Amino acid sequence: CLDEEGKVHEFGSRWRTDDCNDCSCSRGGIGCCTSYVRPGDYDKEKCESIFNKETCTYKVVEKDDHSKECPVHSWVG
Repeated sequence: CLDEEGKVHEFGSRWRTDDCNDCSCSRGGIGCCTSYVRPGDYDKEKCESIFNKETCTYKVVEKDDHSKECPVHSWVG
């Protein structure tokens, strides 16, 4: 399989892209999906979500104080 970056992958192989997508290669081609969940229900007026590309995770924190996490009531994947 040849991915979007021009890299060749063997049939049956799996990898994670720089954009945090989990991909696999089969004889039918390449399939990819996100490796993370997004925060869905939280106080969007008081809080904001921040994506960490190194860990492929979101953190929801207060807009005025990023050291304070906000509760998230649902996640979307």
